[in-house]
Amino acid sequence: MNTHSHGTGTPDRLLSDDEVAAVVQAGLAAAALDGKRVLLIVPDGTRTAPLPQLFRLIHAALAPRVAALDVLIALGTHQPMSQEQINAHFGVAPGEWQSHFADVRVFNHDWHEAATFATVGTIAEEEIAAISNGMLRRSVEVRVNRLALAYDHLLICGPVFPHEVVGFSGGNKYLFPGISGPEVINLSHWLGALITSYAIIGTRGITPVRRVIDRAAALVPTPKLCVAMVVAPGTNALSGVYVGSPEAAWADAAELSAQLHVRYVEHPFQQILAVMPAMYQDIWTAAKGMYKLEPVVADGGELIIYAPHICEFSYTHGAELAEIGYHVRDYFVKQWQRFAHHPWGVLAHSTHLRGMGSYDPIAGEQPRIRVTLATGIDAARCAAHQVGYCDPATIDVAAWAAREHEGVLLVPKAGELLYRLREDTP
Repeated sequence: MNTHSHGTGTPDRLLSDDEVAAVVQAGLAAAALDGKRVLLIVPDGTRTAPLPQLFRLIHAALAPRVAALDVLIALGTHQPMSQEQINAHFGVAPGEWQSHFADVRVFNHDWHEAATFATVGTIAEEEIAAISNGMLRRSVEVRVNRLALAYDHLLICGPVFPHEVVGFSGGNKYLFPGISGPEVINLSHWLGALITSYAIIGTRGITPVRRVIDRAAALVPTPKLCVAMVVAPGTNALSGVYVGSPEAAWADAAELSAQLHVRYVEHPFQQILAVMPAMYQDIWTAAKGMYKLEPVVADGGELIIYAPHICEFSYTHGAELAEIGYHVRDYFVKQWQRFAHHPWGVLAHSTHLRGMGSYDPIAGEQPRIRVTLATGIDAARCAAHQVGYCDPATIDVAAWAAREHEGVLLVPKAGELLYRLREDTP
């Protein structure tokens, strides 16, 4: 395996368009792609990245060389993107698909269709036990979108951020869970939940969950290349871009992300208002406001997810969430017979949003902090899901900006920047 990538990055400035183009062109020129059928795998609209810029660079570099260049949107279990959303996502006017990109087909990952997947192998029980340091002991079938097997080469292109399940996102994560069957999704997410988001998010290096993902990716026989991006905070521009194997490009990008996407504060806050941007359309995705801020909420404090535009807990998993609600990890672990039959990925989301805490059959559930939704979801539904409610109309977001001296914090675009206490500096 190539342990080095071609690229550049710095925490001190933005890369110029020419610098980005030079890295992408040189990185792709070095790859043996002439005459190959290439599948470009990209994230959906829940990630900030200059995808239009990268898409055009990749197309310009490869279209004259390859036999085919198609695109698969790695949805995981998110909702499929409409044609209008796809146009905006790639920065392509409707007519341009016919005039300039007629050779490109764009596919949503049809995760809800059983026929989408092909089995590429199994990770044995003993290996999962070793990878997970004994936290899980079961084999897992590895299934992937069969399109990944229908091309000569896979090209992953996506950003890297601190992540609540794996440590840092990106790389092979665009395969698992991006275009994965439910088996690896559920196992990897529950492993992350057992470790806890609080402990794993922003962890450098190869975490146990990253080991599962990389092991699953190794079973996909199609050769792989990755363009890993690091987006400068508060912008849609790049501070870094790396081309190489998914493992090498991710590793370089994750090191830069650790410098750029983690903000250290001197003390915890009693109350935090996480303002969620429109790219998060349900709590399933907007829960990133909790994941990235949980470490700096004081014991007994409150994290408010402010998103008046959100009216659903999950467009995909809403029925399961209505049945189980939101609970701390040990609520599930200590009553496992009640919950083992539910999708483990849903259980993981539940406990990630609820955060750290304890459960005892006598004392009940004791979350470390309060999680409150100020969204389009009403008070009754919030109560039924075991989360707090606040009428978003009562919140003056602008007024929060001047209240830090009161022990409160306003985060205007929450979800991608991780907050940590200075004392927790690695």
